[in-house]
Formats: sequence, C-alpha cells, structure tokens
Amino acid sequence: MTRLVEIAVPHAVWERACAGEEGARQLIYAAVAPASFALIRRMIGNRSASEDVFQETMMTLFERLADYRQEAPLGAWLRQIAISRCLMHLRSPWRRARMLIEGSSEADAPRPTLPVTAALPPETIDVERALATLAPTARAVVWMYEVEGYSHAEIARAFGRSVSFSKSQLARAHLKLRAWFEPQGNRPTCTLT
Repeated sequence: MTRLVEIAVPHAVWERACAGEEGARQLIYAAVAPASFALIRRMIGNRSASEDVFQETMMTLFERLADYRQEAPLGAWLRQIAISRCLMHLRSPWRRARMLIEGSSEADAPRPTLPVTAALPPETIDVERALATLAPTARAVVWMYEVEGYSHAEIARAFGRSVSFSKSQLARAHLKLRAWFEPQGNRPTCTLT
C-alpha cells in the first residue's frame, strides 16, 4: 500500500472535483481512502471509532478541497487532516467521560484483538498486536514518529504539549514494545547482587 503522504492526484482531477464532478471525487476517494483508513485505524485502535474518524476526515477533505493549494501531494495535506481528527478524538471530553463512566482509563482500556488471517504475513500480525497493547496516546505518538516521520516538536505541537511529553511517550512505548517482542524464555529476571 502506498503511504498517504505520497499520494498525488492530477491537477485536472482536482479541478473537476472542486467543480463538483462526482466521477473526479470518486477517483480521489479511491486513491486516498485505503491509506487514510490505515493511518486512522492504527492511531485510534478501535475499529468502530476509526470508521467514525475516517468518515469525518473524508467529509472534511471534500468540504475543504478548494482550499488545497497543491504545494505538496494531496495525500500529505489529507494526512494533516486525518491526524488532526485522530487527535481530536483522542482528546475528546466525551471519550474521557465515557471511559470514566465505564470505570476504565486510557492505560487499562480494552485492547482490540486481531484475528490471524492468511492474508497477512505473521510479522505484520505481530506488529498490529503489539501496537494494540499500547494506550491510544502512546500508539498515536509511536505512529506519528516512527511511521509518519513527525519530529518530537511537531508531535508536541499536535498534542498541545511539550517536547518532553512526546519523548517520554515514545520511550515508554518502545520499552513496552520491546518487552512484547522479546522471546518469553529469554526475559531477564531482576536479581539483587
């Protein structure tokens, strides 16, 4: 799958889509939808919530299509919209209130389980499962830094936090991911010497 940031659409298709031509809008949707949903799904974790954020992202794309200045590929512009929508979801007071009512926190929220399918190689399934063990904020920071290539300063700005927030979230997530991938038999034990 092509990374979202690399997806470009021809200028003529963009112009026709801005004019409201349904066929051009369908071409844009077909080009960006799979990569957009993959990004959102990995940042949000929950499939149902991811579908909602994806729908909001696509609506925003087509509502603001005329604002796209074509200084970068359309996918790069859409990536900003998608990540912004994901972060809005993660910071939502409604989401936090629901978690409080349910008696859970971000750290102990139920993680999605991923079925083993023949369509995905085993190492992909392992990465998906490992990411699913992370809290939503940590997963978003890992994805933004490791996959999307954001700097700690950019992540901090996106979350409205400090650079040390981004670095500490990433460091803790890396520790958890390393522990997840470490073979069970070779785990070090704590001993006093």
